[in-house]
Formats: sequence, structure tokens, C-alpha cells
Amino acid sequence: MNGYLKRILNARVYDVAVETPLEAAPNLSARTGNTILLKREDMQPVFSFKLRGAYNKMAQLTAEQLKRGVIAASAGNHAQGVALSAQKLGCKAVIVMPTTTPQIKIQAVAGRGAKVVLHGDSYSDAYQHALELEQQSQMTFVHPYDDPDVIAGQGTIAMEILRQHTQAIHAIFVPIGGGGLIAGVAAYVKELRPEIKVIGVQPVDSDAMKRSVQAKRRVTLDHVGLFADGVAVKQVGTETFRLCRKLVDEIILVDTDSACAALKDVFEDTRSILEPAGALAIAGAKLYAARENLKGETLVAIASGANMNFDRLRFVAERAEIGEQRESILAVSIPETPGSFRKFCALLGKRNITEFNYRYADSRVAHVFVGIQVRDQLETADLVDKLQRSKLATLDLSNNEMAKLHLRHLVGGHAPEAKDEILFRFEFPERPGALMNFLNSMNHSWNISLFHYRNHGADYGRVLVGMQVPHHDKKALKIFLDTLGYRYWDESGNPAYRLFLG
Repeated sequence: MNGYLKRILNARVYDVAVETPLEAAPNLSARTGNTILLKREDMQPVFSFKLRGAYNKMAQLTAEQLKRGVIAASAGNHAQGVALSAQKLGCKAVIVMPTTTPQIKIQAVAGRGAKVVLHGDSYSDAYQHALELEQQSQMTFVHPYDDPDVIAGQGTIAMEILRQHTQAIHAIFVPIGGGGLIAGVAAYVKELRPEIKVIGVQPVDSDAMKRSVQAKRRVTLDHVGLFADGVAVKQVGTETFRLCRKLVDEIILVDTDSACAALKDVFEDTRSILEPAGALAIAGAKLYAARENLKGETLVAIASGANMNFDRLRFVAERAEIGEQRESILAVSIPETPGSFRKFCALLGKRNITEFNYRYADSRVAHVFVGIQVRDQLETADLVDKLQRSKLATLDLSNNEMAKLHLRHLVGGHAPEAKDEILFRFEFPERPGALMNFLNSMNHSWNISLFHYRNHGADYGRVLVGMQVPHHDKKALKIFLDTLGYRYWDESGNPAYRLFLG
């Protein structure tokens, strides 16, 4: 591997790239009992490490090759790296991107002077079309990962890590897509500090490198997950596979919830928002530390990129607590009698409720879908046991993908048996006891026929409540509403309620 050491030491990356900091993550370190250091590649000019490899490849081209220009296929980070490198070197660049690429990424590439060609529905389609254009135009193809100069450019990250932290390092965690980053990191680290473990991290639904290493040949996946789109590669490179087989100690798989939890961890320590692929290494470090019961060690995780689509943030926030096992999702059956709802809430105690879905179904039993903040899985198990000992049938849905993705948004429907139902929308102050204050103030002969609440992280919780209030109790209802102290709106005439719930 001496050839790679020389390539990395001579790599030309700093004309455009910066030496990124190696920062401690104090909160995450305290929680894991180890020193977690983040290599902040999200702070590159294009918010990703990809700039290093792209520029190093293009800086090696001859004047004649630069005159003909370069071509690449990418749906995001590599495209921006090639575009900026071409701008710096004064050469023409054509980037083939899938037609499904978000407009913000297309604009970012075009804004750096590259010509964008949209083709196909996936990276594979764009890649094949780029190869065809390469033959027609005689431009030089800049591969996103399977090229020695690209690998060497990414390897400069390892060079910086070992220079920035000269003390002992137990392991370096690296996200894997096509393998260019981990190949470069492993080539440098294993030559100079072979005692340091190099551990790759992949999503469970985009694990081409792990399967390939296990099979001892390159495996092509039929499908890849798209949440961590920066590593969604169906087949790894020939050279990256060769290097990973020889040099990488282990490859860890993490799920979507773990990646979301890692995104939150990084935000809490740095106030920065990574993209899903950029947080994989952090998720892998956490999983490894827990699995090995590791304490007092130094772990480095490469925060590889921050090109996050804004519209994904809501999904990330929703799944992060589950990924940390700090939210339990339960389905609880309670008797359909006045006061049973209040009794159920009392059993939950002072725990923070993140979501509450309930709709009247029949006159015997009610099914409640509830999200609750917990410290860990043990607290969830204790809570389930407590509810069941109180004769409330309880099902833990915390690991039920359908429930987390769909059911929580679909609880409801028409309830023809909910006589005298009226619907109110409330704003509850987001503080412990607000819900119990509401339930204790309400006439206990009124049945709650619908309840929906989600914690949106605001000062006020938005709650939708259906109550069965006989006509002769309207005056008492008015007194209850006026003395409650919460803002409210009567939604009984809302057409959406009539159409879907009433």
C-alpha cells in the first residue's frame, strides 16, 4: 500500500479544500463514556468531503485533458465538488444528474458554472449516460469513488486526523457508499498507525460493501434505500473493494432511526445539521461503543457532509427520539367509560407525552395510540408492565415500522355511536400537568370521544378534543371552558371534521 501513502502525501487538495477541525462532542462523549471526536467535513466549501477527491483527480490532468473538459455523474455532493474544481482550474464541466435530483442541488451545481444534463430516474441511469457522453465528447470522466487519485484525495482526511490527535485512538468510523472515503482513510491509517481500527458504517438497506466483503466478490444490490442518499450505491468500486477487503477491520450496519438520533446528537453538540449519510459514522460509533461496553476510549467519527434537504427535518426530528430509545410508542386498550381516560393518564405519571391519538370506536373499549418520552428501553418495559398490572392491555409498537410511519397519522375515522359529540381545539401550555389539569377540571360524566395531541416543540401544545356533552349540559360546558384558562376554538362546524371524523 506504499503507493497510496505517497499519493496521499502528495495529494493536491488544499487549493480548494480546507483542513477541517477535529472537534470534541462533549454531550455525546459524556453519554457514551468515551471521548467522541468529530472530523467536520461538513465545513468544506461544498459542505462535503467529496471536494478533496474530485479536485485531486482533476489537478493531475494534463493541459490537453483540461482543455477538453471533464464529465461526471452524481446526484449531489460529488457533482458540487467537480463543479467547484472545474471553476478553480478553468475547465469545462458537464454533470449528468438524475431527473429526480432536487432543484436546490441542480442550482448549486449550475451556480458554479457546470453544465447540468438531466437523465434517467437514478444514479445508475445518469452514470451510464455520462459514459456515453464521455465517448462522444472525449471529455475526462471523474469517477466519484473508484479512482486512485480520488481515493488519495479522500485519504488526506486521515492524514489530518493523525496530525490533529497524536494520542491513542481506538477506532475511526467512516461512512461507506462506493468506498472511496474509507479506502483512502484505511490506506493511510493502516500504513502509519495499524493499531487503530478502521470501521465502516453503512445503512441496513444500502450495504453493498458489507455484502461484498462477506461474499469475497463485488455484489450488486437490487435496491438501495434513499434516506441516506449520499451512500445509496448498488455496487462498490473495484479498487475500493480491494482496499476494504485488505484493510478495513469491520463494517457496521445502522438503521434509519439510529441515523436520525445521530443527527440530533451532532446538532446538540455543534448546532450543525448533517445530512443522513453524514451522520452514519456517529451512529456507528455509538452502536459499537454500546456493543463492546467500551469506556474511556477515543473514537473518531467522520461527519462527512451537510447537504440536507430542508423538508427532511420533520421526519428526522420525529424519528430521532425513537432511534435513541427515548420515546416509546404504545397501543393501550382502556374501558370506554367516563373517567377511564383520566385514570390512564394518571398511570403515565409526569412523563412527557409526545403524541396522543384516540377515537371512539364502540361502547365497550377504547384504543389509544400514545408516544411517551422515556430514559431507555428498561423504562418502557416497566411502564408496559405497570399498565398491564392495572388491567390495561398494552402493546409496545416502538419497533413497529408501519406504526411509526403510517398508523400514527391515520388513527381516527367516523364514529356514528358518539352521540352529542362536540369538537374543540385547545392550546395547552407545554408543561407537566397541563393535560391532567384539563381532565380534572372537566365534568366526569362527559365522555372523551376523540383526542389528538403531538408535541411540536413549541411553547404551546395543540390539542384536538371530542367530548360527548348532552344538550342540557351546554351551560356547564361554557363555564368549564371559560374557567379552564386555555385558549380554545369550537371546531364542531369545521367541514373537515364533518367529512372525516363526525
